[in-house]
Amino acid sequence: MTATDTSVKSGSRGDASGSAPNGRAMMQLVERLYPICRSITGDGVRRTLDILGEELDLRVREVPTGTRVLDWEIPREWNIREAHVTGPAGERIVDFRDHNLHVLNYSVPVRRRVARDELVAHLHSLPDQPDVIPYRTSYYREAWGFCIQHRRLEALPRGDYDVVIDTSLEPGALTLAECVVPGRSEREILFSTHICHPSMCNDNLSGIAVQAALFEWLRREQRRYTYRAIFAPGTIGAVTWLSMNRRSLDRIAGGLVLSGLGDPGRLTYKCSRREGARIDRVVERALGDEVNQLPFSPLGYDERQYGSPGFDLPVGRLSRTPYGTYPQYHTSADDLLFISAAQLESALAACQRIVEALEGDTVWYATKPYGEPQLGRYGLYDELAGEIEGTPLREALLWVLNLADGDHGLLDIAARSGCAVAALEHVARRAVAAGLLETEVAGA
Repeated sequence: MTATDTSVKSGSRGDASGSAPNGRAMMQLVERLYPICRSITGDGVRRTLDILGEELDLRVREVPTGTRVLDWEIPREWNIREAHVTGPAGERIVDFRDHNLHVLNYSVPVRRRVARDELVAHLHSLPDQPDVIPYRTSYYREAWGFCIQHRRLEALPRGDYDVVIDTSLEPGALTLAECVVPGRSEREILFSTHICHPSMCNDNLSGIAVQAALFEWLRREQRRYTYRAIFAPGTIGAVTWLSMNRRSLDRIAGGLVLSGLGDPGRLTYKCSRREGARIDRVVERALGDEVNQLPFSPLGYDERQYGSPGFDLPVGRLSRTPYGTYPQYHTSADDLLFISAAQLESALAACQRIVEALEGDTVWYATKPYGEPQLGRYGLYDELAGEIEGTPLREALLWVLNLADGDHGLLDIAARSGCAVAALEHVARRAVAAGLLETEVAGA
């Protein structure tokens, strides 16, 4: 597979001395991105990444049309210049300039005169929400169409209509970007958000804004983990990134997909495919009663790509009201009034607490994971005959050695074993000195 690095966007204002990201700044970013017509390919994605690159150090990748990515193929690139429908009396019925949801995303070009009945066959509306414009796409099947308020559709008079859709579907590229904040360890925490939706704020300008603000904050000090942000079109973008990085995925210790974080609902966490993985436990500890928890399912956003069976990465999803369960979902009602700075700021704070919980919880790796080590050879059997806070030290050591798999932190081991944290820390230090354990950060 051939991918081109088109640029590295260097953030210009987000140095360590700058002001901390806040809800107002995130809303300003949403307002700036809102008018852009994005899709899974095209200049709308590039323009979005150009804006994000003003604050973040982005590595932008271009993957050419026709490239095989796992079971998918990069489609032709889509761009739009104008689209409208003119009625029998010369009146403009639908105009892309009024709202970019008016056009079926990925419509093929059309310039023709049609009767009302033929036009209606290409119109999409919501009878139960007659005053909103639905969001519809046709990425992988050639079609043309418009999305319209149902009340306006019902009022269309008989007669002929002039249809213009000035788009291009040509060989090009899929564009995605990464932002990496290096840590002391090569082990990575992954954050991912989709950037393909046009002019909808909760889905998913909210995820873009929160992830951008989180990475502005992350780079202000060195962390234990390396943190990687992916800004990519939904589904095909995550599939492409996985295809490009499949040989290095073992570095990922956990991750979150961010989406739908600006609406008035409570935070919702969807567990990773490995339900009960460390990222799931850390989120539960960090957010407590603040978050509703859902089990994993193969429906949703890109957590289902990262959690597909061949990869099975421990990646969950943080959102608010689950997708598809609020009336504004995938409509023009998902606008600037539907989200708030306060909700974005509290979502950012939740992500920061998750990061701090990950950073503060020591994780060990057994250097001899096959069978129980012969403790006497390392001078540990007799030396650990006592106890701390009621916990026998030999028992604590066996628990630590058994759960030193990179997926259990100190607090996980304490909860599962019932051993005192102090006892676990004591025996772990001795095991590290004896060469039986390694921390994920050399020398930490």
